[in-house]
Amino acid sequence: MAAYCRVSTDTDEQATSYEAQVEHYTKYIKQNPAWESAGIYADDGISGTNTKNRVEFDRLINDCMAGKIDMVVTKSISRFARNTLDCLKYIRQLKDKNIAVYFEKESINTLDAKGEVMLTIMASLAQQESESLSQNVKLGLQYRYQPREGTGLHHTFSWV
Repeated sequence: MAAYCRVSTDTDEQATSYEAQVEHYTKYIKQNPAWESAGIYADDGISGTNTKNRVEFDRLINDCMAGKIDMVVTKSISRFARNTLDCLKYIRQLKDKNIAVYFEKESINTLDAKGEVMLTIMASLAQQESESLSQNVKLGLQYRYQPREGTGLHHTFSWV
């Protein structure tokens, strides 16, 4: 059993979440005597929108393919991947090797019959959430740099 943890930014709040995830899964795996820990794989300050630069994620997948791990646990689908295609690609790759991924928040085990259907829906929602958040940040930045009324500049802000 291995655990995968990830936070997307280097903020103090996220650092606390990262440490909490690592601590939680270290205890979680040790609590079950039937499990042997294959380690905690954790990417700190890395976006989940793609697998580029996620060194620990890549190491996890490689160790799974090498037969070192037969089950992975992670906090949620959005911690594993926010890109639906990436998520499903890796889940199917692991499933072909009979390796389960358990998403604790959603209570989804990828080796269950209904697991992939639920995973597809939930992964799509995670991707939409990420895209929506990105769009909100861009709009916020765009709005912040627009001239304000009363500054002598006559520009109308447009959401388009």
